[in-house]
Amino acid sequence: MSQSFHAGSCTLVGAGPGDPELLTIKAAKAIQAATVLLVDDLVSDEILAYARPGARIVHVGKRGGCKSTPQAFIERLMITAVREGETVVRLKGGDPFIFGRGGEEVEHLREEGIEVQVVNGITAGLAAVTSLGVPLTHREHAQGVVFVTGHAKTGHAAAEHPTDWRQLAATVRDARLTLVIYMGVAGVVGIQQQLLSGLPGETPVAVIQHASLPEQQHITTTLARLPLDLATAGLGSPAVIVVGDVLRGLAAAGLPASRFGT
Repeated sequence: MSQSFHAGSCTLVGAGPGDPELLTIKAAKAIQAATVLLVDDLVSDEILAYARPGARIVHVGKRGGCKSTPQAFIERLMITAVREGETVVRLKGGDPFIFGRGGEEVEHLREEGIEVQVVNGITAGLAAVTSLGVPLTHREHAQGVVFVTGHAKTGHAAAEHPTDWRQLAATVRDARLTLVIYMGVAGVVGIQQQLLSGLPGETPVAVIQHASLPEQQHITTTLARLPLDLATAGLGSPAVIVVGDVLRGLAAAGLPASRFGT
């Protein structure tokens, strides 16, 4: 339904992977202009330092594997604040439109007659491999890249269409793609077993935790050893799993081909 009585505005802003220096200029300006910020867990205090004095900061806690604020409640907060004339920024880690539920929020706000602006942020999958000195695509190793979540939406409809990791493995192999898996640590054993149906065990893999932050840690290994090496390293969420031959460039970057095992 159309509404004409609100004077506020709403912007979805990508805060990037965590390093405040990777924030875009447009994102920083939007944060500075906001009177209300609805902030996800993975947004750092350094980024919130851009907020104007007196801005209302509401932490709404959206993080894989942790207790989260219900999505419908967040959307109601956004709608109410806009209708009260506030300049609302929905501040998300990474990019709002890559596993950030930004699409859902835009749809619901537009249904209420509220137009939404979107400011992109650097997604963790890109920042993670860049931090290792390798690309996501390379003419000799990968002709494209696939971003996929390892933590799909729950519910009856989702259960009918689970991620087909076996088919994805065949596609990655045949089309020479890099596979970037978000929120896949908890289900890594099942994911690895299915990927091995189409990819060789020696396929290079990297797992990067806290990409771009001072506490970043990573392992480089192979698909065959992935669960074992991940458990040995003790890495957990938030982390990105990268699978593909672009990682063979790690040797050229001066990093070991595998941190654990052979």
